[in-house]
Amino acid sequence: MDQVLETGRCLWKRWCEHPAYRPHDLLLGLDAGGIVPTIAVAWASGSQYRLAWKVNLDLPGKLVFHEPHARRLEVFAYGDFEGLRVLIVDDEITTGLTLANLVEALRAAGADITGALCLVEDTAGEGRQLLEGNGVPLCVLTTL
Repeated sequence: MDQVLETGRCLWKRWCEHPAYRPHDLLLGLDAGGIVPTIAVAWASGSQYRLAWKVNLDLPGKLVFHEPHARRLEVFAYGDFEGLRVLIVDDEITTGLTLANLVEALRAAGADITGALCLVEDTAGEGRQLLEGNGVPLCVLTTL
């Protein structure tokens, strides 16, 4: 548990020192690998958070986006995002396609994306270029 909390503090500190830092209203973590980092950053920052899941519920305010490299493509986030400043959290980024799809869906729902935090950036892909080309700054703890 101590390592999880420390990782959340480190990622949060790195974001606060990032040149593109902007405040947020809500953290949004991605299904599976992004859950623990999102909760860790929420603890470190005192932020509210939501999680995007691969569970399709019949709830209002359902946001759908795609994870193109997964077996089950559809991912769902729930709630009203209109006017919220959203900071996205995930475990890793390689191609950036999932995060770019999420950014597009959030913007269509009226959200302002302040940035994306990831534990690891796999520089074999072009995820950073894709996100930053869409105006979303990326902050990571480490690169491969």
